[in-house]
Amino acid sequence: MKKLHFTYDMQIAYSTEVSKCNFTIKCIPQDTKRQTIENLKIDLLPPTRYQTGFDGFKNAQIYGVNFDEHRNFRFQIEGDVMTGLAPYEEGEDTNLSMVFSHPHGLNVAGETILKFYDENIEKIEKKATTTEQKATMMMHAINEAFAYQPCTTDVRTSAEEAFSQGCGVCQDYAHILIALLHLEGISARYVTGFIMGEGQSHAWVEYLDEGKWYGIDPTNNQKVNDDYIKIGHGRDANDCQINRGIMRGGGLHTQSVFVNVAEA
Repeated sequence: MKKLHFTYDMQIAYSTEVSKCNFTIKCIPQDTKRQTIENLKIDLLPPTRYQTGFDGFKNAQIYGVNFDEHRNFRFQIEGDVMTGLAPYEEGEDTNLSMVFSHPHGLNVAGETILKFYDENIEKIEKKATTTEQKATMMMHAINEAFAYQPCTTDVRTSAEEAFSQGCGVCQDYAHILIALLHLEGISARYVTGFIMGEGQSHAWVEYLDEGKWYGIDPTNNQKVNDDYIKIGHGRDANDCQINRGIMRGGGLHTQSVFVNVAEA
């Protein structure tokens, strides 16, 4: 169990004035059986009134509209999270859990993933008798077969596309593992959050085992521990985008993100 302090700072610079901006931001850590939040502070520049709510997967979000002309938008959030309170999250109602039992969007298996599954599943099932063991062995297999390489994929890259080229980032590791778990009949979901250190947001996977969700990180080839802060989950990365917006004007824009997580 650890108390972690996190800071998330996102800045967007526009080439021309934005006269209206509708935004939705999903960057509020969840209060669950595994982690609790305190001392949360949110800042928006330009100053904007916002409301809080939840999406269809019960992820916390803020949303609002800014009518002031601006060329820069900045969102900052920080707080303390007590992690590692339990090794799992409680499952939802059956109908919602069923959503995570079927391929969707970016985690649909194609020919390359199906071939990999067929080549590995026999030896996995010989050694693994539990859901946890199967999920862990699949994670190890992906970590050996797939290489971490930034700037080779983007937010639209599917699991099949990434696995076919053999390299990608944490988003791709997560999509590929979800695709393989679905082939084995294991419910799995995509998770976004933060991990100890400096950088950007991170992605991993949760699988369902006897009504509880357990986290594993195929990028780092390990179980999710108390160094992880969870923001939200969904079927794939599209369900978990931290920032979404519609604006009037703005022209070209650049975005920068900085995340820091340290023990409080």
